[in-house]
Amino acid sequence: MTGHGPAVAAVGNAAGAGSDGNYFSAYSVVGILLLLGVAFVATAFGANRLLRPHAPSPEKLLTYECGVDPVGEGWAHTQVRYYVYAFLYAIFAVDAVYLFPWATIFAAPGFKGTTLAEMFVFLGFLAVGLLYAYKKGVLAWL
Repeated sequence: MTGHGPAVAAVGNAAGAGSDGNYFSAYSVVGILLLLGVAFVATAFGANRLLRPHAPSPEKLLTYECGVDPVGEGWAHTQVRYYVYAFLYAIFAVDAVYLFPWATIFAAPGFKGTTLAEMFVFLGFLAVGLLYAYKKGVLAWL
């Protein structure tokens, strides 16, 4: 026995309590920055509202079409099928976002079998989505 038992235990408990304080203080900095960002945006919008000239007229309230007076209705129909192309793009963009970090992890030692199985499951889900799009005729050019 060295005689340092209670003193060392007290210092150890103080260090342990401090680690939780440091953990949450890091989040408090993020919270403060978030509040400052929101305050900055609110101040900018408020200053814009106070300093802008406000002189509405019927001419200013018209729809603007490149300097030409508007003709017809303001409602335009678009092809609904374009959302499918956007959806397919989002699927393959997300695929790329996951594939590149996976390739770096796969090269690390100890991750071979598990990460390979996880990636095949992920690619299987993508293949099912691609097969669905093919069955619906979205990929008609293939």
